Amino acid sequence: MKRRELKEKIELTTQGQLSLFFPGTGSAFTKLNFQNNILVIKGQDHLLIDCGNMCPYAFHTFNSSITSISNFLITHSHADHAGGLEEVALMNMYITKKKPNMIITDEYKKILWNKTLSGGLAIRGEETGRQKMYFDDYFTQIKPKKLKNSLRPMYEANIGSINVKLFRTKHLFSSKNNWKNSFYSLGVLIDNRILFSGDTKADKELINWMCDSYNIEYIIHDCQFYKNAVHAGYDELKEILTPEQKAKTLLCHYGDDAATRDVKKDGFYGIVERGVYYDFD
Repeated sequence: MKRRELKEKIELTTQGQLSLFFPGTGSAFTKLNFQNNILVIKGQDHLLIDCGNMCPYAFHTFNSSITSISNFLITHSHADHAGGLEEVALMNMYITKKKPNMIITDEYKKILWNKTLSGGLAIRGEETGRQKMYFDDYFTQIKPKKLKNSLRPMYEANIGSINVKLFRTKHLFSSKNNWKNSFYSLGVLIDNRILFSGDTKADKELINWMCDSYNIEYIIHDCQFYKNAVHAGYDELKEILTPEQKAKTLLCHYGDDAATRDVKKDGFYGIVERGVYYDFD
């Protein structure tokens, strides 16, 4: 993996290599690092994983527009991951006159529309020609295919040359401590080589399953530097990850005090930086 600096604005193509760019790297209430959203770029193809309420402004700070994004994948409905979608939908409807693609299952499509987006997007004015609007008026669904024989439900989709596999995580779970009883939330495996945990509690079963099933080169993991009931705590990750797993783990979704932390001394690869490209040959 090589680190590459951003030039004048966000570039949505590469020379063929897989690249990850983070418009933001912070947690829900960050004031310095924006929110943890990931732009995946490979050749002529791109995919934005999550679009939090600060994401359109994060793009603006890089002299870029969120309307340049053609493909979205939303891991769950918390505002730091889905709060920017209303702006995306309206700017594309009224300004660019296009419908972006979204990788989304039928199950989550209903949740995202009925419980998050419909409040601001279902009713429109006379300029649309009709009053009642729906998800498909704003986004084109790319329905992922459900895979067989996986430890948890797993879905697969492609955006051109980019392959993603989606799986459930344990985020805001019940007292049963089971992903089945959790708030609907996904992690993403990118090109069978980069594991993005999504928002999750520390989940040894998940990490071991992925590392045993795929040749995982790097793990990008949700991390809070205090123990809590929603995200993976730093001390928990130190405990559940093997030395080999820690050595390839970059921490993300952190608070504004992350810069004061020396995670390498504990065996981690490092902390993800906002506004740089990570290139994978």
